[in-house]
Amino acid sequence: MSKSVLCTSASIFVRVIDISVHINKNIPKPHVTRLYGGFPDTCCECINFTVGLVISWYSSNLGVLLLNKYLLSNYGFKVPIFLTMCHMMVCSLLSYVAIAWLKLVPMQAMRSRLQFIKIAALSFVFCGSVISRNISLCFLPVSFNQAVGATTPFFTAVFVYTMTLRLEAWITYVTLVPVVTDIIIASEGEPSFHLFGFIMCIGATAARALKSVFQEILLSSEGEKLNSMNLLLFMASIAVVISILIFRNSVSIISVFSF
Repeated sequence: MSKSVLCTSASIFVRVIDISVHINKNIPKPHVTRLYGGFPDTCCECINFTVGLVISWYSSNLGVLLLNKYLLSNYGFKVPIFLTMCHMMVCSLLSYVAIAWLKLVPMQAMRSRLQFIKIAALSFVFCGSVISRNISLCFLPVSFNQAVGATTPFFTAVFVYTMTLRLEAWITYVTLVPVVTDIIIASEGEPSFHLFGFIMCIGATAARALKSVFQEILLSSEGEKLNSMNLLLFMASIAVVISILIFRNSVSIISVFSF
């Protein structure tokens, strides 16, 4: 039991880091300057800042996957929805502590019903992404899960064009072709391939890309004026409610998929 609690706590802690870094990497430079009182001035400092952010994101993302895989498959933790709910609760709590007690950023309130709807939609996508990823880990190895996650730029490019009508450079779309092709080939030859797990993993990857586009819109919109820490607080809090609603009605889901 102590091993389960320790591993769950570590998974939650790494998830908080992963989510925080993932949200902050979408902040435009002027917004970072307003939030944190500055930005690396020299080219070297800027490169170090970017490299550190990317390494933190990849490390925390991989750490979450490994810990969740250990809990859900090796240790036999059979309730991925409850695990997601724990992640969201701790994210919400620590975000509030960072804002209200540590005063890292000023507390903000939602300005309109439209803004609430946008954040609620983001929370729903966010929650769906985490739940789908946790479910996929019950059926797929971490290596294949990460390989499928490499298609995130493809889904991001699709959602960016769909939601903002913004086209990337043609070379961007060309470079996505071998990535998607490799995943198709890898799926065909994967010895541990599981169709339902693969569908959940693709859904989680698409939802993660959609979440990134949503975040960019909310963080860069001058009319919204919502900083990243407050966005995480609102998003995680709403995701907790969504997770509880799903968890309360998840008995039939769990029995159907034998979790």
